[in-house]
Amino acid sequence: MTIRKAVIPAAGKGTRLYPLTKSQPKEMLPLGRKPTIQHVAEEVAASGCDRIVIVTGRNKRAIEDHFDRAQHSDNHPEHNGLYELYSRGVSFFYTRQAEPQGLGAAVLTARGFTADEPFVVALGDVVMQGALGQEPLLARMVRTFAEREAVAVVAVREVAPETVSRYGIVCPATPVGACFRIGDLVEKPAPEAAPSNLAITARYVFAPQIHDYLARTPQGLGGEVQLTDAIQLMAQEGLSVWGVRLEPGERRHDVGDIGQYIRAFLDVCLADEELGAELQAYVSGLACPAALGEERQGVSQPPATTEKGGEATPPTTT
Repeated sequence: MTIRKAVIPAAGKGTRLYPLTKSQPKEMLPLGRKPTIQHVAEEVAASGCDRIVIVTGRNKRAIEDHFDRAQHSDNHPEHNGLYELYSRGVSFFYTRQAEPQGLGAAVLTARGFTADEPFVVALGDVVMQGALGQEPLLARMVRTFAEREAVAVVAVREVAPETVSRYGIVCPATPVGACFRIGDLVEKPAPEAAPSNLAITARYVFAPQIHDYLARTPQGLGGEVQLTDAIQLMAQEGLSVWGVRLEPGERRHDVGDIGQYIRAFLDVCLADEELGAELQAYVSGLACPAALGEERQGVSQPPATTEKGGEATPPTTT
């Protein structure tokens, strides 16, 4: 089965990253050589989606500029994947969410685009990184969606039991394996009341019925419509809702706050085929300053400068 349409929500304000995101979208923050949202677009394209709608909002114009095909018509190395996206026939569309009103409202905003087809939802500020040769997460989710005749498939990952109160936690209805049926969801349960330690994590596959359930979902705190509430309603009414677990070696990179972003940036850079080994040596040297100092002895340094009139000037030569 091939699912051609994907929704990438990217309307959040990114206030936890201020001032870094005060005038630029958090989805455009770089992870290695590419902005975060390009990693996401490449991931959904690799799963077979060739029609991607990005849900944007205020101060998000940079996202549209980045994916502007006119700017990337030639195969220049600095494009880093953009040419490949277009050569595969991927098209980008945009719809605007005037005010962030929850992930459910963002998905509902794209209803006119997805129409009566199944579709993928991939959060624009979370990147999934798999091990080399591993079947991608979204590919496994799409396969589960088809094989189980599901109306919803969600990605889940194990979290520490003491942290379950931060997440939407699933209640398995069948034995937990690589995939399993979900009987219910609990939003941010207390550790002693959690039905599992499996948290919903940033990737979804939906049948068109999700829109009807989102329309029935009451607004919660702050007037937001939560996607997990609609999924919970489907599961409680006996519809086929399944979970797919992240496999060993798969990593979730979230740019939700500055600490997560720094770790994500470092992880992606360390996986870079060209620069990863050099960066690993440098990071290892930070833990052993003497070794780093020896390494730097062999690196040519720029010529010394002298201060003159408040400006740095090169030394005089004769």
